Amino acid sequence: MKDLVESELRGPQQKRGSKTRSKFSLKNELLRVGLAETLCTYVMMVFGLGSVAQVVTGQGAFGQYISINLGFGLGVAMGVHIGGNVSGAHMNAAVSFTMSVFGRIAWKMLPVYVFAQFLGSFLAAGTIYAIYYDAINDYCGGNLTVTGLKATAGIFATYPAPYLSLQAGFIDQVFGTAMLLLCLMALSDQRNKPAAEGSEPVAVGLLVILIGISLGSNSGYAINPTRDLAPRVFTAIAGWGSDVFRAGNGWWWVPVVAPLIGGVLGAGLYKVFVELHHPSFDSRGELAEEPENEAAPLENKKGTSANMCV
Repeated sequence: MKDLVESELRGPQQKRGSKTRSKFSLKNELLRVGLAETLCTYVMMVFGLGSVAQVVTGQGAFGQYISINLGFGLGVAMGVHIGGNVSGAHMNAAVSFTMSVFGRIAWKMLPVYVFAQFLGSFLAAGTIYAIYYDAINDYCGGNLTVTGLKATAGIFATYPAPYLSLQAGFIDQVFGTAMLLLCLMALSDQRNKPAAEGSEPVAVGLLVILIGISLGSNSGYAINPTRDLAPRVFTAIAGWGSDVFRAGNGWWWVPVVAPLIGGVLGAGLYKVFVELHHPSFDSRGELAEEPENEAAPLENKKGTSANMCV
């Protein structure tokens, strides 16, 4: 009887809540994807850039290089939780471009993803700048520089090591992004050994940590055009000036262009070496049912990491 009364009392409230949700919920796919992609990219970048800011301004007292790896990796994992089943949580223009090339998302969606990722990254850079404003100025004495012992532009965007040439840096970014997309294709391949349902965020986050601790020292493993360009534009506006585009022999374009090539190369290698050769028959010799897509898009296959991430 008590349950019945409580149910009747909750009924009108639930109906009002349902009407409120239906009133404010978005039906347009472009808007839903754009908002989710913006938010998950923002969260990923806040944790990632925040970890860099803490290490740099703390001069090693509040973390080391591994802290940055963990910050970006766990930030990616949180981002996948936020946008995974809505936008796929790409958070990376190289991922979105590669998914378009291989037909995982429509080309018309690519500008939506790129704009959302750029916006999320730009807002995250502004947020971290505001939060660490006093720490940054205390660290550099109010002199915002791109290079030198007290340089702080590297908190927001990546810059090459002094020994790295543009050619070597380009190869570095192509290879790093190729490894990212190759492994993402494997993690989402439903006919191989995909990440277990529900574990996709952790798996993708660990992948980003792995790339950071093995391929990060040359140029900061941007492997993401929007992650690098948006904060760089912010720093140019916020006081670092045009040096952010001149430093490293005009480095800025390398983490924008190279990851696009590397992403397609890595995903293509996985398809050529593995995905195209999956057997068409099951263990009993019967014709196996072909999946609609080797790595079904998230909107069609809940709980997978088909077109997600970083």
